[in-house]
Amino acid sequence: MTTTIEHFINGANFPGNSGNSSAVFNPATGEQSGTVALASPEEVNTAVAAATAAFPAWAATTPLNRARVMFKFKDLVEQNSHKLKALITAEHGKVLSDAGGEVTRGMEVIEFACGIPHLLKGQHSRNVGTGVDSWSEMLPLGVVAGITPFNFPVMVPMWMFPVAIACGNTFILKPSERDPSPALLIAELFSQAGLPNGVFNVINGDKTAVDALLSHDDVQAVSFVGSTPIAQYIYATASKHGKRVQALGGAKNHMLIMPDADMDQAVDALMGAAYGSAGERCMAISVAVCVGDEAADQLIEKLAPKVQSLKVLPGTEAEAEMGPLVTAAHLERVTGYVDLGVEEGATLIVDGRNHQLPGHEGGYFIGGCLFDNVSKDMRIYKEEIFGPVLCVVRVPSFDVGCELINKHEYGNGTAIFTRDGDSARQFTHSIQVGMVGVNVPIPVPMAFHSFGGWKRSLFGPLYVHGPDGVKFYTRIKTMTSRWPRGIREGSDFSMPTMK
Repeated sequence: MTTTIEHFINGANFPGNSGNSSAVFNPATGEQSGTVALASPEEVNTAVAAATAAFPAWAATTPLNRARVMFKFKDLVEQNSHKLKALITAEHGKVLSDAGGEVTRGMEVIEFACGIPHLLKGQHSRNVGTGVDSWSEMLPLGVVAGITPFNFPVMVPMWMFPVAIACGNTFILKPSERDPSPALLIAELFSQAGLPNGVFNVINGDKTAVDALLSHDDVQAVSFVGSTPIAQYIYATASKHGKRVQALGGAKNHMLIMPDADMDQAVDALMGAAYGSAGERCMAISVAVCVGDEAADQLIEKLAPKVQSLKVLPGTEAEAEMGPLVTAAHLERVTGYVDLGVEEGATLIVDGRNHQLPGHEGGYFIGGCLFDNVSKDMRIYKEEIFGPVLCVVRVPSFDVGCELINKHEYGNGTAIFTRDGDSARQFTHSIQVGMVGVNVPIPVPMAFHSFGGWKRSLFGPLYVHGPDGVKFYTRIKTMTSRWPRGIREGSDFSMPTMK
């Protein structure tokens, strides 16, 4: 039996009437679990109209009272985290513990947004000139939209809407049609927290809905996370229509492993960073750059058995370390990249293709894959695979490794594993990547810091959440005033005359 997944507009479930829909599958079984309505431009217009109508009253609500709604919402998310985890695993496939981590990281942004009264404080300068004062205020934009990917159906939307709504905006979320259910539960919890109708809306859809949001006159800003080609399209299209845009794109994250690194630590880090969430993370480590053949040989020797013994099971299984990929099409795509790597001449140390799981033959499972002797000219090195495929590249020196990383078109995240402070210091200073870890494989900062990639991993000038998130969802009004001398000189009982 499948469920019907609708929209959420103006504080209530809104049935889709476009006549278009898309199937939602359980990745562990390959069976259809639901049908999601795909919005028409008219339905997008309905959502935008609801958000537009709700904006004046919500913008006029004091930051303190907006924060109090956020506090209640955070409590409700925490109380219902088990439901969110279950929905994530059911539609995405990631293991429950990973889904729980996703919910926690999302809640951290809500906690940050609870401090909005402080974050929205303006600036004041007395006597910028004789008797002249100047001050600024941070004001909301209006209706803003978020377009989010399948790999983090809770966390990535929470990078956006808690800050946007706390700043006084109204929000329209267009989640991935592959795993849309968590967004609807979030909308219900927000309503329970006391958020007024129309402030948070969910529109399910495909490119038709996206294009309607990008071109709508009443949408003031768009946030996006996804692949680089789509990020570039979002940025160009929304900008053409006069909107603010932050569009986070793809990645090919490298870990530089120095000869002095704690190899056991590096291996454990790679197992989680490369194969966690089946590699379907924009911050996944997909390239291990080993300085020297000795370091590479040690890494392969220790890493290969762990990859071979990786517990690939349905995400609901307690002992599962990696679940299935999200769709059959994505499984075919990732498998095709492994085939390509073999054709290109890379050494396939661990082959996860044709992973069979009794009782789940229809699931979208693939085992961990490990390549050695990958070169920079190979497509498996240059392109984002977005699956559990780790490429080992051998370089002769630290400088060559850094040059390799800096020349890649993506600059999302990177890490160095070393015991040498000088190497680490030089790496953090010279590497041209937005997020850098030192013995930390996935260096995503906490919610009170902003983050994003460099080069073709980000389009737009501002990063997500933290101070940049507040800047993105507000605009500054600056006032300058001078008052003439008046009644403070005392009463004057003579007939007023012009002076």
